[in-house]
Amino acid sequence: DNQGFNLFINTFKDFDLSNCLVGLESTGIYGDNLTTFLFEKGFKIGRINPIQTDSLRSSNIRKTKNDKIDTFLIAQCLMLGHYTLITEKDIQLIKLKTICRFKFDVKKSQSKSKVQLVTCLDIAFPELANFFNNNLHIKSSYALLSKYPTARIIANTRIDALTNLLYSASKGHFKQDKAIALKELAKNSIAMDNPAIGIQIKMLIEQIQMLEKQIDLLDIEITNIMESLNSPISSIPGIGNWLGSIIISEIGDITRFSTSTKLLAFAGLDPSVRQSGNFNATNTKISKRGSKYLRYAINRAAQLIIWNDDTFYQYYTTKLAQGKSYLNVIGHVSHKLTRVIFKLLTTNTTFKN
Repeated sequence: DNQGFNLFINTFKDFDLSNCLVGLESTGIYGDNLTTFLFEKGFKIGRINPIQTDSLRSSNIRKTKNDKIDTFLIAQCLMLGHYTLITEKDIQLIKLKTICRFKFDVKKSQSKSKVQLVTCLDIAFPELANFFNNNLHIKSSYALLSKYPTARIIANTRIDALTNLLYSASKGHFKQDKAIALKELAKNSIAMDNPAIGIQIKMLIEQIQMLEKQIDLLDIEITNIMESLNSPISSIPGIGNWLGSIIISEIGDITRFSTSTKLLAFAGLDPSVRQSGNFNATNTKISKRGSKYLRYAINRAAQLIIWNDDTFYQYYTTKLAQGKSYLNVIGHVSHKLTRVIFKLLTTNTTFKN
C-alpha cells in the first residue's frame, strides 16, 4: 500500500538517487505498481530475470531459499550487471499490455453477445438474416431490432414507420420497397411469438453497441501510446496499431531474448518435439506454450503481410507450390515474420522490402 511504498523509499532518503539502483525480479503484474512508483520518484530500476538468481543460488553448496538469501542474490545480480535498466519505454509497454489484454476481453464479450443475438433471432425472426444478406451486425439491422425486435412486432408496424427507420439507418440505401418486402417477410415468418425474446434482443444490441464504444476508446489510447513509442513494428506492411501494440507489449524488452528462436518459443510458435528411442516425429504441431496474445498477433500479421509485401508473397506461393496446406504455409510465414520482428526490434531499424 502507499504507506509501505513510502516506508520503502524513506530508507533511501540519505542517499543520492543518481547513485542508487533498485533491483527487482520479474514477477509479472505484481511488480508493475512498485516499478511505476519508483520510476516516477526518479529511481533507477534494474529488472532481473529469475533465471539469473536461480543460477546464482545453484552455484552455492547449500541450495537454501529464504527472503534474506534472495535479497543478497538480487544484490549480486546488480553487482554483476545481470539486469536490464527500466526506461520510460518499459513503463509505456506495461500500460500498453494492460490495455491490449483488456481489449481482447471486451472483444470476446462482444463476440459472445453477437452469437447470443443470432440465437435469439433464430426464434424471433429466422428469415431476417437473408433479408440483410446474412449480415445481421450492421447499423440498419440494429436500428430495426432496437425498436421492433420480433417478426410479430414488425408485421404489425406501419409501412411509413418502417420506411423512415430503414431509410435513415441505411443512409438512403433502403427505401419503401425494402420496407414492404420486410413487412411481408415478417407476416409469413415461422417465428415463435415470445415477448421475452424481444426483450433479450434489445438488451443484447445495447450490450454490443456499448462494447463497441469501449473498443473505440481503447483504440484511441492504444494509438496514442503507439505514436509515443514510434516502434519499428509499425513499418512492417499489414501491421497496424492493433497488431503492432500486441506484439511489442507482449514481447516487452526484446533483450530478454538472445535469439529469434527463443522469441518463437515465447510465442508458442516453435514445433513440439515427439521423440522416443530411435523414433523422431517429422510432422509435429506448434507447441502453443507461450503467450497466446503474441501468437494470435503474429499469425494474423502473417496472413496480412503476404498481400502487402512481395518478398513474403513469393515465400508464401513457394510453400504452397510445395504442396503444403494453407495453415502449414501460414506457420512458415509466421516463423519468417518473427525473425524479421526480432531483427527490427533488436536493431531499432525500419522494415525494408
